[in-house]
Amino acid sequence: MVIVVVTLVLGLFVGLLFLIPRRSKSDISKVAHSNASSKESKRYTKIEVSLHNKRTDCWIIIKDKVYDVTSYVEEHPGGDAILAHAGDDSTEGFYGPQHATRVFDMIDDFYIGDLQKN
Repeated sequence: MVIVVVTLVLGLFVGLLFLIPRRSKSDISKVAHSNASSKESKRYTKIEVSLHNKRTDCWIIIKDKVYDVTSYVEEHPGGDAILAHAGDDSTEGFYGPQHATRVFDMIDDFYIGDLQKN
């Protein structure tokens, strides 16, 4: 009898894990990004961005938006290629044929502000 009760409780618990919707990091960042979009975005000069040009502190610019990709550097499938434009404009490389379409969704997770126009 105890085994039956334990099995039912465990089955219910496992079932709930599949039924309760979970938010992914991407979903959370989209909410944060949409909230940030309604406010004034932080603006960075090209000089400020250029200071973040190392493996342990890596910012890039893509289409005049600034991204802190430091946490992604070690995961980058292209290895150190991401560091080629660290602290600089990576638009051309980002839209290159080597990237799968999923990177276009992922990049929003790293958005920190806009490039200040001179």
